[in-house]
Amino acid sequence: MNKFLFLFSILLVSWASAQKTHTAAQGDTPYGISKMYNLTLEDLYKLNPNLEDGVLNIGDKITVAKAGTTSNATSSKTADIILQPKQTIYGLTKQYKISESELRKLNPDLDNNMKIGDRITLPTDKISKYGNGQPLATEEVSEDKISNVKDYVQVEVPTYTTTSVKDDFLYYTVQDGDTTFGIINKFNVTIDQLITLNPQLSNGLKSGMILKIKKLAASYIKKSGDALNVVFMLPFGYENGDSKYREMSLEFLTGVKLALERNAKNGQKLNVKIVDAGNESTFKKSLSQVDKDATDLIVGPFLKSNLVEVLDYVKLNKIPVVAPFANSEDLHSYENLIIIETDHQIYADKIAEEVLKTYSNQKIYIVAGSEKQYANSIKATILKQSKNAEVFIISSSSELKLDTNMMTGQAAPIIAILADNRNSEGAAFATKLLELSSEIEGIRAFSMYYSSIFDSKQENLRQVNLMYLVDTKINMEGSFEKEILRDYEEKYCKKPGKYAVVGFDVTNDMLSRENSKGEIFKQISKAQTQLATKFDFVRTNGNGAYLNTGYRVVRLAP
Repeated sequence: MNKFLFLFSILLVSWASAQKTHTAAQGDTPYGISKMYNLTLEDLYKLNPNLEDGVLNIGDKITVAKAGTTSNATSSKTADIILQPKQTIYGLTKQYKISESELRKLNPDLDNNMKIGDRITLPTDKISKYGNGQPLATEEVSEDKISNVKDYVQVEVPTYTTTSVKDDFLYYTVQDGDTTFGIINKFNVTIDQLITLNPQLSNGLKSGMILKIKKLAASYIKKSGDALNVVFMLPFGYENGDSKYREMSLEFLTGVKLALERNAKNGQKLNVKIVDAGNESTFKKSLSQVDKDATDLIVGPFLKSNLVEVLDYVKLNKIPVVAPFANSEDLHSYENLIIIETDHQIYADKIAEEVLKTYSNQKIYIVAGSEKQYANSIKATILKQSKNAEVFIISSSSELKLDTNMMTGQAAPIIAILADNRNSEGAAFATKLLELSSEIEGIRAFSMYYSSIFDSKQENLRQVNLMYLVDTKINMEGSFEKEILRDYEEKYCKKPGKYAVVGFDVTNDMLSRENSKGEIFKQISKAQTQLATKFDFVRTNGNGAYLNTGYRVVRLAP
């Protein structure tokens, strides 16, 4: 009998050890546990009859699978999602079939004050099964799963077939909300021309009607029908494992996507290709993905050395190439290059011009840091116009000091110029100016560069008549700007960062310059401002690159 009991005990222990169990934690419920392990509530009760009494204590061992079976327990692999509007802790547990206790284990800092845009960690299998396309926090995506940038970066450009080309005529499919007046303005035709080609208009304009618009010039036909073929070359570095510029590229791409979708919705037909530009050692392989015979516009790459390779590659085809960040004088000879960044020498010339307007024998101090190129330029321009001016180039704002009136011995105001683009020096410059302005009135301040402290200390800096230049600053009161910011936040649940703004501005500006004949350069001289950037292109050396000379002036008057 004792032998029988001993053998029975061994069998019982063996059976129990083969069971898969879940340890109950705070917030667990039978229903939640059943969903976590993909069981019906009835199956869970069969495995754990005591649960039918409704008693579940923290620490209880709950059997979730019979011996020899597999359960669908939470995967050990995780990824992060971006929290969307109206999502709550309860909603996440229901959507992703996960208990609140498991959710909190994966997110120890989780609280009920979650904000749109927060990162939430979840099992990857739950995300793929129940996510319904919810955005991932991109920097957490496992690189070993990305064999090609197209697996990860997909530009979702709506397909709009409102225009088509046939028999050398442009045809347009009437959309809901279209008016005859709007159509003739859109395509720059007269009402008589439109009616002559479309007699059926006498019965009224109807949605879905296909209108023959006008005869097209041969130059309108692009390399692929009537669509603009755009290639974006961004250094993601997935194929070579180089992540140096990845975050910058991904953020840039969010702005690009918003601009593409915006223009596509307005009827512009686009064929878009994203190329992982990699790094200098692998760039030639990336470049081979660009079809010279089926490309109308190239945006990127970021690095100057790669940019030169692209320009040489498409030289004979004269494909427009946009440089979002690279800008140096040796690039100015490329006739098909569009340089986005405004040359800082233009800033220096503008500051010197503004100083000379207000100069009245004050001592002039230029804060230059270690790089004195633009400070020297400003000084030379001032001295050329006012030979007796006293101009001092100093290394830091701490060296700024008031002048002394030789007649009275009293302190006298100065002119202070910031030619150092470090944000820390911008803060030091503003702080020192406010300190000096508390001693005397009449100080004049100028800055080549924007610093964030200029916003936070705006009212105080009016005392020194601060004037500064900006290249990418959003006018928060503009209706266009409000619309773009709203669209971006609805799409990505966050405010756009610096590179997202540049991505949007560059893309939206270039696409908006395509005229009815599909020509980019014909409207390149038109000055226009996007979300934050002013674009005002001039051609260098008569027949060279197109250089952006745009900037905006901010004046803080008392």
